[in-house]
Amino acid sequence: MIVLVFAMVCGVYICSICLKQISTTTTAGFLNVQLTERPCEKPNIEPSEVRYVHFPKPISYSRAECACNPVRFFAILSTQRSGSGWFETLLNSHINISSNGEIFSVKVRRSNISSITETLDKIYNLDWLSSASKNECTAAVGLKWMLNQGLMQNHKEIVEYFNTRGVSLIFLFRRNLLRRMISMLANSYDREAKQLNGTHKSHVHSPREAEILAQYKPSINATLLIRDLKQVEDTVAKALQYFNSTRHTIFYYEDVIKNRTVRQTTSTQT
Repeated sequence: MIVLVFAMVCGVYICSICLKQISTTTTAGFLNVQLTERPCEKPNIEPSEVRYVHFPKPISYSRAECACNPVRFFAILSTQRSGSGWFETLLNSHINISSNGEIFSVKVRRSNISSITETLDKIYNLDWLSSASKNECTAAVGLKWMLNQGLMQNHKEIVEYFNTRGVSLIFLFRRNLLRRMISMLANSYDREAKQLNGTHKSHVHSPREAEILAQYKPSINATLLIRDLKQVEDTVAKALQYFNSTRHTIFYYEDVIKNRTVRQTTSTQT
């Protein structure tokens, strides 16, 4: 009996010691560890080029190992039937270049300057997902933008945006405005006629398709011809004037297709 009582007393004592140890308040909390991203190393480029090199952080996905791969922003400014589709295809044949097409052909995206800048932010933040999006580390991202798609009406705000975001512009025009007009008329006709097996194609990719479309011979109003050509000239000149303060380069379709390097690259990619 004495042994049993002694054992009970010892048990109560040991339990009380354990409870005191557990209930003892300590100031030692969890170690607060904050993970910080290591900043990307500055690329070895000229100081004047720094504002045109970016490190986007997409919201829709993580760039992971590509996070420190610098990205340049560009925009192709052009007019319809000036070879911009072919030119963009040429750019997109590069594994690290993404040109996202004629995004502002959708009217709601160009309804006001807020919609325009919101769309541009999504593109340049690499959150615009399209068939041009690359799985590899993107080195340049942009779009194709026609002059009559809200560009001229909002030129002041857009120029400010381009200069602030460090966007480089590529102007692509056509020297032969008469051929451009014929192409416009033929394309308008095929939109209704649908000569290629009942479908309309703005851009063809084979000699056979080109031959079929070339069978249509549009009629030109000679009375309005000079006026219409002059109107296109004035629009192009005004665009160059509006965006003169941006970083830009000017190409003409006829000059690009005569470039042997371009032809060889296109042939190789094909």
